[in-house]
Amino acid sequence: MNGAAANVKHTMNRPLSLPACWQALGWGVVCALVLVLSIPREVGAQAAPPATEISRQVKAAYLYKFTSFAEWPSGAFANPTSPVVIGVMGDDTLAGELEQVVASRTVNGRPLSVRKLRRGEDLLDGVHMLFVGRVDKSRLAEMLATLKGRPILTVTDADDALTLGSMINFVVTGERLRFEVALATTEVSRIKISALMLAAAYRVVKEPS
Repeated sequence: MNGAAANVKHTMNRPLSLPACWQALGWGVVCALVLVLSIPREVGAQAAPPATEISRQVKAAYLYKFTSFAEWPSGAFANPTSPVVIGVMGDDTLAGELEQVVASRTVNGRPLSVRKLRRGEDLLDGVHMLFVGRVDKSRLAEMLATLKGRPILTVTDADDALTLGSMINFVVTGERLRFEVALATTEVSRIKISALMLAAAYRVVKEPS
């Protein structure tokens, strides 16, 4: 095993702090957010953005970077310049934040597009990544079951979402926003996740739920 591989293996066996996670993935776009998150709690509340605003900023940054470390199967895009479409359901404010993050940016030569989705809308219509905010657990399970095996990278923000069929789920640990990955679920959908992203994850579930 070479040095780089050994380092990745070592990293996967221990959780990373959020700033360290970003550093491991080269996420310079979120450096400003690291500084915000580093503001001590005793500093006046007027000096720091609300926690919900910070959380959305971090989630938006994560969603953007996930596109850089995921590889969709052949046929997922109409042509080599088709955009990576990120659907957002249940959080229009986050969708607006994400639109600002991805504006004028590209991933592997593809532009990025954000689409606000409503309940009942076709989730299979040209979406490559889907973030689902807080929704009823039964509704979430239903959506994920519909998407099972489809080349759509699902990202959620709910307890036990990986067991319901989500591929990536946000979790809060040590007062920091992290993410966990269901590797078996991504493989069923023929989506490949970079080893660097897996190394930065809080938890990687390799076996089917």
